[in-house]
Amino acid sequence: MGLEIISSRVEDSLLLKELFQQPDVLQYFPMEDLREIDDSVRIWEIFCRKGASLTSVVDGVACGLAFLNLQPYKKFAHQCLITIIVDDEYRGKGIGTALMHELMKLSKEKFSLEMLHLEVYESNPAIRLYERLGFEVYGVNKRYIKEKKRYIDKILMQKWLISR
Repeated sequence: MGLEIISSRVEDSLLLKELFQQPDVLQYFPMEDLREIDDSVRIWEIFCRKGASLTSVVDGVACGLAFLNLQPYKKFAHQCLITIIVDDEYRGKGIGTALMHELMKLSKEKFSLEMLHLEVYESNPAIRLYERLGFEVYGVNKRYIKEKKRYIDKILMQKWLISR
């Protein structure tokens, strides 16, 4: 498997939109319909233009994205919410791990971030990946999502990139 992690291009918005529409992916994100997905993709384009997004490419096929949701306020600029999404056909092959390592490197080297945090729904199998990479739970929003009369908790995780 020839894996490359490259800087995302705005054209990768088509990949992001396609990934968000996969049923196994969308269940772990807050969007519900195409309009909400389009809004999320437009927001991603802002971060992409700032060089805050990475795309995974396997044997010439783009199959995942990881990005920094950069803070516009100086008081918050030391930390950042991150997002990662990998095509369901490519999961379990180390792509998410590679994206996360490169995103952490980008966070420190280009943006001087000190801490990364993420939000993940309780049933998401990626929780194990985040724990393996050193992310720790710092809170839980109980019954955060209500979907089809079912409540889902949101788990808040963070990782310090500097010694405290």
